[in-house]
Amino acid sequence: MKQSEFLTTVMPFKDKLYRLAKRLLVSSEEAEDAVQEVLLKLWKGKQQIIEYKNPEAFAITMTKNYCLDRLKSKQASNLKIVHNNFQNPENIERTVEGNEGVEMVFKIMETLPEQQRIVLQLRDIEQFEFAEIAQMLDNNETAIRVALSRARKAVREQLIKNYNYGVS
Repeated sequence: MKQSEFLTTVMPFKDKLYRLAKRLLVSSEEAEDAVQEVLLKLWKGKQQIIEYKNPEAFAITMTKNYCLDRLKSKQASNLKIVHNNFQNPENIERTVEGNEGVEMVFKIMETLPEQQRIVLQLRDIEQFEFAEIAQMLDNNETAIRVALSRARKAVREQLIKNYNYGVS
C-alpha cells in the first residue's frame, strides 16, 4: 500500500479516533498521543489494512484498546491526577457559547461504566451501526443494545435530577 492509499484509507476517520481517545483519556494531549501511536501502528501494518473488511472499525478498536491499556498502565494513576486538575479550554468555549446541556451530558457520560460510555460514544456521537459496534467491541448486538439503553437511561435520569434540582 502506497502512502497516498494509506492516507485516503485511514485519515478520513482520524477525527473519530481522536474523539474516542479524548472521551476515554479526557486530556487532549493524551488523546493526541494515543491517536498518533495508533496511526503509527497502522502505518507499520499498512499492508494488512487492505485485508480488513472495515478498516475504520479496526482502527477504532485499536484506539479503544490502546486507551484502555494506557489507563491500566502504571501511568494511569498519574493520568487520573492530571484529569482532576485539568483545565480544558474547550469547556470554557462551550460554556461561553451557552451549550451547558451538551456539557452536562458529557460530564455525565464520564461517570458511566466503561462499556456504556464507549457504546454511547460510538452509537450516539460517532453514529456507528449496532453491528459495527458489536464487531468493534467483540460483543453481540443484543448486549450492545442493552448497554446503550442503560447508558441513555442513566444520562436521562441524571439530567432530570440536575435540571429539576430545587423544583417542588
